[in-house]
Amino acid sequence: MRRMLVAFTYRDFRVQWLGACSSSIGTWMQIVAQNWLVVSLTNSTFYLGLDAFLQQLPIILFSLIGGVFADRYDRRRTLLASQYIQMATSGTLSVLMYFHAVQIWHILALSFTTGIAQSFGGPAYQSLIPSLVDKKDLPNAVALNSIQFNVARVLGPLLFGVTLALFRGRGYNEPQAMNACFLLNSLSFLVVINTLMMLRVKHIPPATSGRMREELKGGLSYVRHHDSLTALIVLAAATTFLGFALLTFLPIFAKQIFHEGADTFSHLMAFSGAGSILGALIVAWLGKFRKMGRTALLVQAVYGALIIGFAVSRVMWLSDILLFCTGAALMVVFSTVTSLVQLIAPNEMRGRVMSIYMLAFRGGMPLGSLCSGYLATFIGAPMVIGINGGLLILVAGYFLVIRSHGIREA
Repeated sequence: MRRMLVAFTYRDFRVQWLGACSSSIGTWMQIVAQNWLVVSLTNSTFYLGLDAFLQQLPIILFSLIGGVFADRYDRRRTLLASQYIQMATSGTLSVLMYFHAVQIWHILALSFTTGIAQSFGGPAYQSLIPSLVDKKDLPNAVALNSIQFNVARVLGPLLFGVTLALFRGRGYNEPQAMNACFLLNSLSFLVVINTLMMLRVKHIPPATSGRMREELKGGLSYVRHHDSLTALIVLAAATTFLGFALLTFLPIFAKQIFHEGADTFSHLMAFSGAGSILGALIVAWLGKFRKMGRTALLVQAVYGALIIGFAVSRVMWLSDILLFCTGAALMVVFSTVTSLVQLIAPNEMRGRVMSIYMLAFRGGMPLGSLCSGYLATFIGAPMVIGINGGLLILVAGYFLVIRSHGIREA
C-alpha cells in the first residue's frame, strides 16, 4: 500500500490532490447533467458531439500558448485564473437554468469559454505536478492524479443521480435538479482555489529574454527532434480521437438502446469511472517499470476490442462489465503514456512539451466527438463505436508490429 500511495507522503501533492479531486467531482457532476440537458433540449447526437467539440476546441487553439505561459510565468497564478473563469461559467449556467432562460447556444458558448480557461490551466497544472514530488515518484504521482480524476468520474455521476432522486422526492422537476448540479460545481472551485493558495512550493519559472514566438518554436523543435516524444503524442491523439466517443454517446445508449432515463446514464458513467480507478491504481502500484510503452500499446488493443463488445451488447449487466473494463484499460494507457512524456521532458521545457501533449490528448476529444457525432446521425452510435474500436486495434498494431518509433522500447 505504501508503494501504491508513495506520492501522498509529499505534503504539497497531498493538498493539491484533495483540492483537485473536490473540484473534479463537481465538474463530472456538471458534465453528466449538461450532457443530459443537451439531449433533453435537442435529442441530437450531433449537438452532443458539438458541445464536446466546442469545450475542447480552445485546447487546439490556445494550448501551445498556454504551454509558453507555464514556462514563463507563475504556474499557480495561471491556475488560479483558470479556476475563477470556470467557476464563473458554471455559475452563469446555473443562473440561466434558474430563470428558465437556457438555450442550446448558451450551453455551447459557456462550454467554449470553459475550454479557453482549461487551455491555459491544463499545461500549468501538468507542469506543476513534477515540482511537488521527486522524479523517482513521478509515475506514481501521475497515476494518483489520474485516480482523483476518476474517483470524480464515479462520484460525480452518482451524485447527479442522488441529486435527481432527492429533488424528485421533494416534488421538484428534473431541470431544477440539474441546476443544483451546476451550482454545486461552481462552489467546488472554491476548494481547489484554496488549496492552490496553501501550497508551500512556489514554482518560479526560469528567467526568459526571448520572445514568446521563439519559445513556442523552441518547444515544437524539441518535440520534433525527439522521435519517441512525437510518437507518444501521436498515440495520445489517436486514442482520444477514437476512444472518447464512447463516453460522449453514453446518454444515447441509455436513452435509445436501453430505453432508460438519466439514472441509467449516471450508473453507466459510474461503472466506467470505477474501472478507471482500478486502472490508475494498477499503474500507481507498478510505478516506473520496464517496457511501459509496449504495455500501453497492448492494453490499447484490448481497449479497442472491449468497446467493440460494448457497441454490440444489448444486455445491461454485460454492458456494465464491459464499461468497467474499458475504463480500466483506457486509464492504464493514458497514465502510462503521460508518465513517459513527463519523464522525458526537462523542467525548463516541460510547460511547452506538456502543452503539445495536451493539444494532442485533449484536441483529439472534440474532433473525435464531432466526427463521431456526425457519422452517428447516419449509421447510429453503436456502429460508430464499433468502427472506432477496430481502428484503435489497428493503431496499436502499427506501433507494435510495423514501426515502433521508440514507443515499444520506452
